Amino acid sequence: MHSKVKHSKVRNTGLLFEFLLRQVTTDVLNKSNKSKAVMLIKRKFNENTELGKELALYQILLSTKFKTDKKAEFFINEVLKERKKINKTTLRREKYNLIRNLKEIYNVNQLLASKVKKYKIYASIYKLFEYLDISPMDKTESYFNIIEHITTKENNIKLSETIGGTKLPDEEDLRILTYKTLLEKFNQKYTKLNLPQKSLLREYINNISNTNSLKSTLVKIVKGLKEDLKKNKNKLTDKVVKIKLKEVIKSVDKFCGVESKTSFVKDSYVLQTLRYMELLKELKKSENKDKKVI
Repeated sequence: MHSKVKHSKVRNTGLLFEFLLRQVTTDVLNKSNKSKAVMLIKRKFNENTELGKELALYQILLSTKFKTDKKAEFFINEVLKERKKINKTTLRREKYNLIRNLKEIYNVNQLLASKVKKYKIYASIYKLFEYLDISPMDKTESYFNIIEHITTKENNIKLSETIGGTKLPDEEDLRILTYKTLLEKFNQKYTKLNLPQKSLLREYINNISNTNSLKSTLVKIVKGLKEDLKKNKNKLTDKVVKIKLKEVIKSVDKFCGVESKTSFVKDSYVLQTLRYMELLKELKKSENKDKKVI
């Protein structure tokens, strides 16, 4: 008789890599020259390890798109064939050692606490990879979760894709090295990040602890942002600009996610808040110029 399979976040190769990447970004923001997360990624997930080979299979299932179910189904079966070639004993040992290292360096519960948008897909891949004796119900659900993901076009905005208009490459080392560059490009695109913008960006990427903290920070920032925008609106002399800014202020709560009833903060909320912050900076800059002219 088949038993219901449980997903283990701490043993999911794809999720372990994802959380370590987030830690790398946090280390970059905190200007840490020696990121232990980087060292773990390079040592544990390279192409010569079974973990690295399994990660490549996770990533190809997560990133590849096909228009038809038939192609997606054939593709998944081919990936599963490749997964069978991995040395399971070595993989189990490598994963055990990685988890042991993580427990020595980090609070693992905290490290793995943040929400992952594609969690259902990670879990479905894990079940198909880990269990040969999986129930027909579990196998069907996992299999079709992945097919749906592969055949569904993603239109959502990702913060990583909007910073400087650059997408993160798939290769592990390039992705790690790109984080710092992306942050620099973000600074270039929006002149220079001020303290509130840095605080929001740091809280967003450092979303290791809990999503409630991020939502709370966002709500506080947006509240202060609206107050500042209202103050600057009253100082405007151009009636048309004043009317437009009034409409902008009305939409702040909606577009920044304050009205959302869930604690989950979308990438688009963070990006839009940063844009409103940039608008406020431009308004203040314009006001200072007017003062100098006078």
